[in-house]
Amino acid sequence: MNRKLSIYLAIVPILLVLIGCAQVGPVNPQDVAAKNAKTHQEHNSLASYYDNVAKEMDSKATQNKALLKDYEGHSEYYGRRGQDFHSHATANLRHYEQEAQDALRKAEFHRKVAAELLKREFAQPSETTDPAAAREVKVKLKSDSDNLN
Repeated sequence: MNRKLSIYLAIVPILLVLIGCAQVGPVNPQDVAAKNAKTHQEHNSLASYYDNVAKEMDSKATQNKALLKDYEGHSEYYGRRGQDFHSHATANLRHYEQEAQDALRKAEFHRKVAAELLKREFAQPSETTDPAAAREVKVKLKSDSDNLN
């Protein structure tokens, strides 16, 4: 009896630690990409992705509206389960509309960030990587400063 208790007391904390470290929900790769996006092209691609998600959610919402009309128009066909079908379709409709709004909001955010990054790219002076060209600029600056004296 004492051995069983010691095995139990050793295994239970290990299982609790494993359960505590387990991932609760799925990781969305687009959320990871949104956090790691640095260029305007990446933000533009994220904006187009969220636009596509919004279109998909709108089409699903349209399908649920049609189902909802069918449930309301022919509730006698569904019997006791008709109210469950109706409330389920209503909940789905709300969910899809909310997801479409969220996706449009995210797409607009990424468009704004992409536009800001594009402005910053054009506002920064281009750096020359050619050392010879850099020397020419220094020589020109020195000769211009000699003319000022």
